[in-house]
Amino acid sequence: MKRREFLKVSTAGAAVAAVASPAIAQSTPEIKWRLASSFPKSLDTIYGGAEHMAKQVAEMTDNKFQIQVFAAGELVPGLQALDAVSNGTVEMCHTVSYYYVGKDPTFAIYASVPFGLNARQQNSWWYQGGGMELGNEFFKKFGVIGHPCGNTGTQMGGWFRKEIKTVADLSGLKMRIGGIAGQVLQKVGVVPQQLAGGDIYPSLEKGTIDAAEWVGPYDDQKLGFQKVAKYYYYPGFWEGGPMVHAFTNLDKFNSLPKNYQTILANACTNANTWMAARYDMQNPGALKQLVAGGTQLRPFTNEVLDACLKATNELWGEISAKNADFKKSIDAMQAYRSDEYLWWQVAEYTFDSFMIRSRTRG
Repeated sequence: MKRREFLKVSTAGAAVAAVASPAIAQSTPEIKWRLASSFPKSLDTIYGGAEHMAKQVAEMTDNKFQIQVFAAGELVPGLQALDAVSNGTVEMCHTVSYYYVGKDPTFAIYASVPFGLNARQQNSWWYQGGGMELGNEFFKKFGVIGHPCGNTGTQMGGWFRKEIKTVADLSGLKMRIGGIAGQVLQKVGVVPQQLAGGDIYPSLEKGTIDAAEWVGPYDDQKLGFQKVAKYYYYPGFWEGGPMVHAFTNLDKFNSLPKNYQTILANACTNANTWMAARYDMQNPGALKQLVAGGTQLRPFTNEVLDACLKATNELWGEISAKNADFKKSIDAMQAYRSDEYLWWQVAEYTFDSFMIRSRTRG
């Protein structure tokens, strides 16, 4: 190659490098964020979802994008995590949106509502059925964007100091349950109580409350409820597939490079799967241990379930009449649920029912 041509090529190459380097640098800035969890570290699976997500983000960015996770109470109280993101105190939180029905009952629909969606259906609605667009349109009003970052699967119906056979048995029963589910149970005679996780055990022990719901066998066993309440009911019809979200301050999210936005979203999706899989692994062993220790498993009767379903539909009508956001979201979710269960009864339910029956045939 002649000297003049060589210089032209070299100069052009240097120019490309000069342009490319700043572009790469801009797409991989060093960022450090804080995330406020609504959960204590002791509940390692639901709390661990945020840690798993943050680890994924760090690894996919060569540690240039770091998210430090803080347990409930370390930065802000657990039930104020969303507020801290909305007002910019922290960049992110890991929480369940139904904690914030006091702001607007619409929040509950994107986590779980009584007789709503199971975990797979909740994911399907969010990712493929328009739930994400509806949800984030609503969340935008509070200055945040949501990404699914965990799911517990169907939860248990809670711990009771006495058996519940009829709707009459619920009359006057003081139960630790809040939000939308508490409003439903109030219609059938329950007196709902709002209690933080750490206050449930002593309240059950002293008889201040008669019943309490939390999550499921793995987490409930850790909190020791089996020592102070004998009867363990199922299913938790108010939490068929509660979705846990990572909420990010919308301005902060929009300021991220596009590749970081995608990395964050993908890390949340990974954690969403991780949490559900981990609970499915942990709950069977914990349930066996609880029953072996004397816990009495009981299903809610059809009478109780039918009464609660009727109360739920009444409540949806009452809220929808005065809240357009709620009506838009609940109508969309219920339409999706109807189609999902049309399919479920053909394949999923038939297969699962057969396998459950055959499990004990030896």
